[in-house]
Amino acid sequence: MSSLLAATPTPEAPPHTGGLLLLMDGTAGLLTVAALGIVLLLVLIIKVRLQPFVALLAVSIAVGLSAGLSVTELFGTVQRSTSVSMIESGMGGILGHVAIIIGLGTMLGAILEVSGGAEALSARLLNLFGEKRAPLAMGLTGLIFGIPVFFDVGIFVLAPIVYAAAKRSGKSILLYCMPLLAGLSMTHAFLPPHPGPVAAAGLFKVDLGWVILMGIIVGIPAVLAAWAYAAWIGKRLFVPVPQDMVEAADEAKAAVAAERAARRAAVGGPTDGATTTTGKSAVPAQSTSTGTGAGSGSVAVAEGPSGSPAEQPPSLSTVFLIIGTPLLLILAATFSSIALDPSTFRSVIEFFGHPFVALTIALLMAYYLLGIRRGWSRKSLETVSTASLKPVGNILLVVGAGGVFGAVLKGSGIADALADTFNDVGLPVVVLAWLISVVLRVAQGSATVAIVTTAGIVVPLVEGQDLSQAHLALIIMAISAGSIFASHVNDGGFWIVAKYFGISERDTLKSWTVLETVLSVAGFAVAALLSIFI
Repeated sequence: MSSLLAATPTPEAPPHTGGLLLLMDGTAGLLTVAALGIVLLLVLIIKVRLQPFVALLAVSIAVGLSAGLSVTELFGTVQRSTSVSMIESGMGGILGHVAIIIGLGTMLGAILEVSGGAEALSARLLNLFGEKRAPLAMGLTGLIFGIPVFFDVGIFVLAPIVYAAAKRSGKSILLYCMPLLAGLSMTHAFLPPHPGPVAAAGLFKVDLGWVILMGIIVGIPAVLAAWAYAAWIGKRLFVPVPQDMVEAADEAKAAVAAERAARRAAVGGPTDGATTTTGKSAVPAQSTSTGTGAGSGSVAVAEGPSGSPAEQPPSLSTVFLIIGTPLLLILAATFSSIALDPSTFRSVIEFFGHPFVALTIALLMAYYLLGIRRGWSRKSLETVSTASLKPVGNILLVVGAGGVFGAVLKGSGIADALADTFNDVGLPVVVLAWLISVVLRVAQGSATVAIVTTAGIVVPLVEGQDLSQAHLALIIMAISAGSIFASHVNDGGFWIVAKYFGISERDTLKSWTVLETVLSVAGFAVAALLSIFI
């Protein structure tokens, strides 16, 4: 009996003839299912206000069933068998690559944030460029500090520096906050370890080194264009410094200064807290406002091993070393496979340049250079690191659900139908990728949802075309550029910018929304141009 079963050929996949395909067969039916699925996704997110993770998961199941997938194909079976759950493989396939990178990057950003790395960076750049070029200094601060830190966290930490610069000059706060926001937004959209480009790299199976390289090549011209617009709008639209934010920052600094003076008095040290109102003390106060657990780490920042306050913020070279190390290691590993023949030396480079290893090295460097060497306790390091991971859960679930959506599109045959249809349109894939991402971004607001959904649609279009890793990375850049197009009232970032910098909704549309559009269009233009030659 067993030999007969073994001899029976197993069909590659059951026919997909259920759901809506019973009413409308072939390519037309599959395209209808895809269109209805995207519409349903937008309705659930925009109108029903369903959490994006739940919406993506629900739409993936609905699309799969409508396209004729069986329950077994979608969910597997209760008993152990050879059938693979499409939902589990889609979720696990993407998160196996993304979760570790985002987790390590988030902890690294938290240590840099709480330790005062942002303030040290911005203060040095402001001194270097001077008062007249303060907007450029703010832009560079956002560009550099935005690499390891999430967009909203960067705003929370760096906003007081913007307030101070604008208040001192008496000019519009837009002149200082817009270059900063452009830098933060560029790194968030184009560079790992941010979730969008990392998720897209996982779906397209592109080495992060290529994503980093193309992110720099595409992102730098894009951010320069955005800085030019920021300088133009900052001179033509006056927005005063929001006094309530300035007062809150001053109160927080005073509270931290008082606490540190009390601690010094308790151990018999001088009680003069004048020096505690500058440099280091501002960091725990601002970190508390981010909600990432920095408040619980403020004791570590304000207190050394003997109760004495840390005297100096970290040096600029230390900040650059920690941020630059993982980027250089990953790039070296990527290009060693091109420049070097297989050897032990190449294997060593590839080991240390793997994103998991490179980010772990950078995190351990931050633990020592910004923490232990400057008086932090191991408990404080653990507290800050653990607290920083709390906001990451939602991001990972959305990315994982996007992986499920992509797996359902591919397994149901919808992806092939979309590929055939888009190929008939005649537009290059890089252009289609940007357009799809723009539509999803403008419709529902979330950049992450736009990226993972677009990637699920576009990946099948490039399969079998034998495109290089560099070209695939440029397609990812086009998707990422589309995901930041025209931030408006359905985007949480729009309201963070408006409320945190005291900008009216009308002026936010004139400044921030247009800034994001400039960044998006310029980034796409560079990516599309390079894709012609690469």
